[in-house]
Amino acid sequence: MLEIYAGESALKTIKEKGFSPELFTSFLGASGGPKWFTLYGLDKYLFSEFFNNKEQDLNLIGSSVGAFRNACFAQKDPLAAIERLAKNYYETTYTDKAKSEEVSQKAVAMMDAVFGETGEQEIVDNLHFKAHFIVAKCNGFVGSKNKLLQGIGLAKSYVNNRISRPRLNSQYERFIFQSSHSDLQLEDPDKISTTRVSFSIANIRNALLASGSIPMVMEGINHIENTPKGMYRDGGIVDYHFDFAIKNPGLTLYPHFSSTLKAGWFDKNLSRKVRLKHYDNTVLICPSAKFIDALPHHKIPDRKDFVVMTREQRMLYWQQVMTDSEKLAESFDQFYQNQDISQIKNIKQLLA
Repeated sequence: MLEIYAGESALKTIKEKGFSPELFTSFLGASGGPKWFTLYGLDKYLFSEFFNNKEQDLNLIGSSVGAFRNACFAQKDPLAAIERLAKNYYETTYTDKAKSEEVSQKAVAMMDAVFGETGEQEIVDNLHFKAHFIVAKCNGFVGSKNKLLQGIGLAKSYVNNRISRPRLNSQYERFIFQSSHSDLQLEDPDKISTTRVSFSIANIRNALLASGSIPMVMEGINHIENTPKGMYRDGGIVDYHFDFAIKNPGLTLYPHFSSTLKAGWFDKNLSRKVRLKHYDNTVLICPSAKFIDALPHHKIPDRKDFVVMTREQRMLYWQQVMTDSEKLAESFDQFYQNQDISQIKNIKQLLA
């Protein structure tokens, strides 16, 4: 059901100390939209049981839907928050050929569901589980509201990235909106310009909304409190599945919907892999190919489901995936209780 991979240093640590929540100081949540439903049961287990009594701090790092998930995990009742997110997401519907304004309005409703009545303040005040939302500031044509110009800018981005990922620096900057108590240390050999901005009640909503604002599909956010003027969009543009080193002591837990990792949005159709050294202290947990093949339609959910399925078909399908995702939680709990370290594979198999 569940596959577990670890970098060499992470595997060495686990063999010496056993597998426990205390080993982890960071948590990654990737972009991917409704692909996340595959991890729904696992998310509930991790933050209602596995990390429930964790005493050490945990940096929650995410882009797009990963940021939305982390906004749930940093609240006082993460289980209730993640259930609100899931319910709003799978119940969301759009009119035929929905315009970006409609999609953005539905995203605002989803964000409202995530925060509930007190979520913003709880995230800002949380000294223990420290959320980080990754956002891409878009410069030049990619920052335009005009879709033709935006499309030209995205085409340029594709070419730039295909030549060399650092060339994205000419069009994008990474902004990390984070807990004011964050101690997160990152190292990015691609040297994408990175700015840190502390959360406040004034900026947290627009920061989260920007992190999930998909180019061409949604409106960007053209003003976020305490940031330079400009257009802010989906953090997955730059950090889709992450290709930077987390320099903090401790391990990183990374539940992901796939064993395939891509650095940025423009790498999705390229053979380029993320750097193995960046996953040396990471534990990656993901559904097996056998699990995915057993799902309805033999695949995990994706945004195309909004187009190719009726509302009823899509909701039944996504609800079944969420139900089946509980099996991944059971599989992880069994691994944790039995401490079957032999189940962990070297992540080099995926990235070498």
